[in-house]
Amino acid sequence: MSTEIRVPTLPESVTDATVLNWRKKPGDPVQRDENLLDLETDKVVLEVPSPTDGVLVEIRAQEGDLVEADDVLAVIEPEKPAARKPGPAADRPAPPEKSTGSQEPV
Repeated sequence: MSTEIRVPTLPESVTDATVLNWRKKPGDPVQRDENLLDLETDKVVLEVPSPTDGVLVEIRAQEGDLVEADDVLAVIEPEKPAARKPGPAADRPAPPEKSTGSQEPV
């Protein structure tokens, strides 16, 4: 299930922000709480962290765009686990050899 990255609630009396710079690009893996981009208001620069692990698949607001609270900035998809295929029998460890009980005298 995809996750939309939205403009956070802006400080009081601030109505919009400018996308200052993206720290990730589409296709990049992201981790929860990793900074994705910076937003600049007339008062502060805000970091927008990722709310989840996944892959950044789409950027909807480009650098320099004016955005408002709750606008969608980007979309993250969960990372798909690599498909596991059973390996050939040669890749599996051999079972321990059993002792036959016959040993040559030393």
